[in-house]
Amino acid sequence: MHNPTTLEREPETPGHNFGPGLSARFDAALAWASELHRGQLRKVDPVPYFSHVLSVAALVLEHGGDEDEAIAALLHDAAEDCGGRATHAEILHRFGPRIAAIVDGCTDSYDTPKPAWRPRKERYLERLREAGPSVRLVAAADKLHNARSVLAGHRREGERVWSRFAAPREDTLWYYRTVTETLRASGSAALVEELDRVVTELERRSP
Repeated sequence: MHNPTTLEREPETPGHNFGPGLSARFDAALAWASELHRGQLRKVDPVPYFSHVLSVAALVLEHGGDEDEAIAALLHDAAEDCGGRATHAEILHRFGPRIAAIVDGCTDSYDTPKPAWRPRKERYLERLREAGPSVRLVAAADKLHNARSVLAGHRREGERVWSRFAAPREDTLWYYRTVTETLRASGSAALVEELDRVVTELERRSP
């Protein structure tokens, strides 16, 4: 029998926590996220970046996340890619400290230009090891959607897909594997197990 951990919770029942549906707060975050990411494109697919935050929010909700966690999923890249600390301060103002804290836990840099890739990712991994369940849930959904996109790109264009990333193939694969093992150390969950399957397939295709 599957027992959900702190990373993956049973789906909310109608009337519990945020009621029978999402509130106007989610609608406001959805509209703002669309505005913030307008004009940005995904690295692997030439599609609007907003598709990524929609997918991450959907994964969070599908794996038992509450409305705050879903809003944080919509905004998880907002500070990192759309204004740094000023945007994070606006998240705090609009949506409160819990959502701002989750976004902070998912942000690997507030600086522009960003610091060097490897040290930045190593610092993020250190923070992820100590992160609470809400940060781990959003992070797992984020990394799973990213890894799926990379795998789909690799199926289309092979090793050329790695040229779209800031780091070499070996470093990118190291990062996805280490994120997976860091999340797994907090307990197995469906999101993490799916992430492991996708990363394993990427490793198999790019030995």
